[in-house]
Amino acid sequence: MTATDWTTDAKGTGQYAEVNGINLYFETHGTGEPLILLHGGLGSGEMFGPVLPALAARHQVIAVDLQGHGRTADNHRPIDLRFMADDIAALIDHLDLAKPDLVGYSLGGGVALRTAVRHPAKIGRLVAASAHVRSDAIYPEMRAQQGQVSGAAAEFMKDTPMYELYQRVAPRPEDFPRLLDKIGALMAEDFDLTEEVRGLKVPTLIVAADADMAPPSHYVEVFNLLDGGLRDGGWMSEGRPKGGHALAILPGLTHYNIFSSPLFTAATLAFLDEQAN
Repeated sequence: MTATDWTTDAKGTGQYAEVNGINLYFETHGTGEPLILLHGGLGSGEMFGPVLPALAARHQVIAVDLQGHGRTADNHRPIDLRFMADDIAALIDHLDLAKPDLVGYSLGGGVALRTAVRHPAKIGRLVAASAHVRSDAIYPEMRAQQGQVSGAAAEFMKDTPMYELYQRVAPRPEDFPRLLDKIGALMAEDFDLTEEVRGLKVPTLIVAADADMAPPSHYVEVFNLLDGGLRDGGWMSEGRPKGGHALAILPGLTHYNIFSSPLFTAATLAFLDEQAN
């Protein structure tokens, strides 16, 4: 896979918004109910290139480049998902959006979850894909690899789509080692969002690949926190979670291709359509 695999024929309108000291880049695609789309770590909104046309056919998609990623330059802050969540809340205010839907993958999924936790009144519905809620949920070998991420790895990443894309679009391409240092520091932190997710009021779809960074059982655990999977759904769906929450484990996918899969698009759109009715 190369960065060109992430490109799309969908033509968006690119803009910047000055929020919280970050000059946040976003592209708008399509029309309809607004949907803010958040990419994974070391990527950008262009990661969703293969699925953007399908999403933009039904929604006004606002694909954001998070702090230090894509066309959004880094600043003095650490990369902290809470800060990024506040950036998204500020962007919602900046664009004067009325409760847009929020869809995020991996790093973006973590940002989306924290936005819903910190700013629930600003969000309509939430889709969090491949986003674990405890730092110890992922496989031990993956945790060990994450602990080795630093700027020193920049040379070894030159053949990756993340590096190719960053060099092509970043305002300061030389900042890639700095981004790796900050991402490495973020992944080294312990966290546990169990209680915050348990009290989540925003209708939420938890999405994961069947071979994701954390085992399927973890995403079932998250669904349990949202009152899901605790009883039979019932003939008339009276046993469904009270908050409209749902779970999708997508077959034949991994953490590294779920975001560009038509299955991810289908699950996301089905959930948003169901919740709209």
